[in-house]
Amino acid sequence: MKVNRSLKRLIAAGALALFAAPSYAQKFPDHPITLVAPFPPGGTTDVLARSIAQEMSKSIGQQVIVENRAGASGMIGAGYVAKAAPDGYTILLSTPGPITTNKHLYTKMIYNPDTDLTPITQIGTVPQLLVVHPSVPAKSVKELIALAKSQPGKLNYGSVGNGSTLHLAGEMFNVAAGTEILHVPYKGSAPALTDLLGGQIQIMFDVIVSAMPLVKDGRLRALAVTSANRSKSAPDIPTIAESGLPGYNIVTWYGLMAPAKTPPEIVEFLNKETVKALKTETVQERLTSLGADLVASSPKEFAAYLKKESEQVADVVKKAKIPQQ
Repeated sequence: MKVNRSLKRLIAAGALALFAAPSYAQKFPDHPITLVAPFPPGGTTDVLARSIAQEMSKSIGQQVIVENRAGASGMIGAGYVAKAAPDGYTILLSTPGPITTNKHLYTKMIYNPDTDLTPITQIGTVPQLLVVHPSVPAKSVKELIALAKSQPGKLNYGSVGNGSTLHLAGEMFNVAAGTEILHVPYKGSAPALTDLLGGQIQIMFDVIVSAMPLVKDGRLRALAVTSANRSKSAPDIPTIAESGLPGYNIVTWYGLMAPAKTPPEIVEFLNKETVKALKTETVQERLTSLGADLVASSPKEFAAYLKKESEQVADVVKKAKIPQQ
């Protein structure tokens, strides 16, 4: 008799749990959502976050408020979200650094990107453009490789800083091509481009939006894009992969993350609403202006992508012997 009563209680509890999960999802969201941008206002991440937040706010009936929590290569904002309540009300718009790169470059982090955060969707990708100063005689990737090998350690490439995607693009190039092009880190794209235009450095991997106008003006020469496929923003420029380094592929990606243990139904809701926002004309125009290619993946697809990206970064860091901080 006691066994039967216990069994009935378990069945009743299970039934309540089954009904509770959908009702929780149906109530979400019942107050504003905070979308954390882990970089300063005015940058690409911030601009993209505000475009998405505006469209999501219209759709879900609650405000999506962008909050900038910059610092430590994006780790302050990412750490804040990682420690937030897993209820879907605090989410992160991230780039590679806080999720797939920094963990291979820093010995200490305030969160574990693999276990403290869960993917919602990959928003899109932005390829870099491999550009050279006009004084560099190379007019193709193959010619640049030949030139670099004939002058080991003599050519320099600039980036926006150690550990950035632009830095890794250069080191991936060195590893794949067997070259010794030296890295010169800068505090941002603008000072690096200034020195490239002045001839102080010869090469740069830069985001396509900022580099392309200088290419069109004849002040820089574009050799290739870093993505696996040609960019919609520059369809006439070949990829590095098709220019002699098969398999070369590195881009800056943007994606949404939530704290780990966020209920799956909430993650699915956020995925659905984000994808809906990404397909609006306003956000599509914003993505185009940033030189981004839309992805809008499922949580499962984004998780697989992050795993592959992390493995690639680990491989580059090891082979290029990039020191940890």
